[in-house]
Amino acid sequence: MPTAYIGVGSNLGDRWGNLEQAARWAALRGRFWILRRSRVRESPPQGPWQPYFYNQVWEVCTNLDPEALLEELQTIESLMGRPATRPRWAPRVIDLDLLLYETQNWRSARLTLPHPRMAERAFVLEPLLELLPEGRHPASGLMYRELLACLRASPLPIVDPDRLCSAPPLQYPVTWS
Repeated sequence: MPTAYIGVGSNLGDRWGNLEQAARWAALRGRFWILRRSRVRESPPQGPWQPYFYNQVWEVCTNLDPEALLEELQTIESLMGRPATRPRWAPRVIDLDLLLYETQNWRSARLTLPHPRMAERAFVLEPLLELLPEGRHPASGLMYRELLACLRASPLPIVDPDRLCSAPPLQYPVTWS
């Protein structure tokens, strides 16, 4: 069964919850299966000001071909309330990008693989390296760690799910009369 890698991001609402909800939709629909998920990282948005993103990469297996897998990802986005058409760089409740499908180079009117901008994005390369530490970009042949080094980016913060709500409870002075 073919393996693919999906970039997952959210910068609206409950970002952590949105990543989890997308995984639940994938499981419920059963068109692909998540084998592994990278840790979640927080990254600044591309383009105009908007909230920061939570990003993750999923390793999945599927019987779908790349075009059908793209369609399934778009269906999950739609189920989660993402409009089919939106301005470029707009904030989004969920973003599911097909990054890699096996080691295929694929080009059609709807899809280019590997994802055409993945080599320019630390928020894709860092979590992808977690899953594929010795991986190579199918088009350039460069290792993902080499591509990340070329970006000269500071490491992105890893989001710890245990600390999402880690603020201590408010303590009010209590006086008894």
